[in-house]
Amino acid sequence: METITRRELLKRTAMMAAGGALLLNKPVAAWASISESTSRVVLIRNKELYADGDAPNAALTAQMLDEALCKLTGEKTPQQAWATIIRPTDTVGIKTNQWNGLPTPSEVNDALKARVLSAGVQEDKVSVDDRGVKKNPVFQNATALINTRPMRTHAWSGVGSLLKNYIMFAEKPSDYHEDSCVILGSLQDLPMVKGKTRLHVLVMYTPQFHHIAQSQFSAEHSWRYNGLLLGFDPVAVDSVGLRIIEAKRREYFKEDKPLNPPAKHIAAADTRYHLGTSDPTKIELIKLGWDDNSYV
Repeated sequence: METITRRELLKRTAMMAAGGALLLNKPVAAWASISESTSRVVLIRNKELYADGDAPNAALTAQMLDEALCKLTGEKTPQQAWATIIRPTDTVGIKTNQWNGLPTPSEVNDALKARVLSAGVQEDKVSVDDRGVKKNPVFQNATALINTRPMRTHAWSGVGSLLKNYIMFAEKPSDYHEDSCVILGSLQDLPMVKGKTRLHVLVMYTPQFHHIAQSQFSAEHSWRYNGLLLGFDPVAVDSVGLRIIEAKRREYFKEDKPLNPPAKHIAAADTRYHLGTSDPTKIELIKLGWDDNSYV
């Protein structure tokens, strides 16, 4: 595979609206924007994802990731699409989520790792981890991060989202719990994180839209949405995921039932930390595949 030089990679990126910062110097990539103030998010769903049983189909998972990334980057082939975000010389940490109630599916982790390897990265320079990231040599030396986790309601932050997924990089995660975890956006400035995230993947396979008790999974309040949300702007991706959760809650409870606590950290990541946009009018949402009951 041809090595992508920094010059070639930067040529594929667009300038950020504020300060003209380039992709590799900011946690929010810019080339998918259709204007200076618009972020692109791709929602892809497949009705047949669980046709074989209780586990998602691995081949369909890989296909969904490829198709969504092609649309996100504007590239024609998966190989070209992955080459825009991962270089053979990268050291790549895939930040997953291992919460036992609703972990990132192994099929998603495996597909992401396979695509990183296919981009030419050496196997010993790729790692999938969650709670061990601070002591993981790959993450300590990472030049690139891929952020992935399932969407669910959360007793401290309203929702467990991509922005919250980096809390394991913090020296003391509990420092981020006050006021509905409103300061989660500041995690993007941690040394192990800042400027390294190449892709955000919010898993909407079986999202949880309500919880009865803290840290408790509720099958009754989860459903097979069979989707993935991809983007370079974590605020925009989280915002779309939140809209889906809120719509499902309205349908289920037959009334507007706000999250308790509210998911303050998503809007704050926009207005306080300027990490992306939470305004639906500034998000270019592209929907692929199965569209029934998409809620957005």
